[in-house]
Amino acid sequence: MTARMKNPAKVLPDTMTGIQHLFKAVHKGGVPQEILELVHLRVSQINGCSACVYGGVASAKKAGVGDDRLHAVAAWHEAPFFSDAERAALALAEVSTRLADHTGKAVPDDIWDAAADHFTEEQLAAIILMIATTNFFNRLNTTVEEPAGTTW
Repeated sequence: MTARMKNPAKVLPDTMTGIQHLFKAVHKGGVPQEILELVHLRVSQINGCSACVYGGVASAKKAGVGDDRLHAVAAWHEAPFFSDAERAALALAEVSTRLADHTGKAVPDDIWDAAADHFTEEQLAAIILMIATTNFFNRLNTTVEEPAGTTW
């Protein structure tokens, strides 16, 4: 499988500068790396981005996420491997990615409140930026059909 074209972020290299600044900000937000990786992986699974799922699994392993949690993240609602804070972050990731699936508020108050119970405003900002940045990458990669295993 080959991509339709080079990734747009590579075609317009100034894009990478902005993306690098976003990632630096996210990683300074005080959220444990494992949670950021789980959020990235779940968003990528929802969007069907094989390149990001593949890269997300590798990155999560480097951050210390065990195989039991990696195998269960798609079914985190039923899996016993996740803390309450991780569950709150994953729930926020899901509703923030599936905005069009909701009637009424895109992010329901109960999901927001659960996340706010576990994270500071700075940490919430980092999680929201990770969700948004992952969705950005997923849209780039799925549009150009970036294959799994591709390195940037």
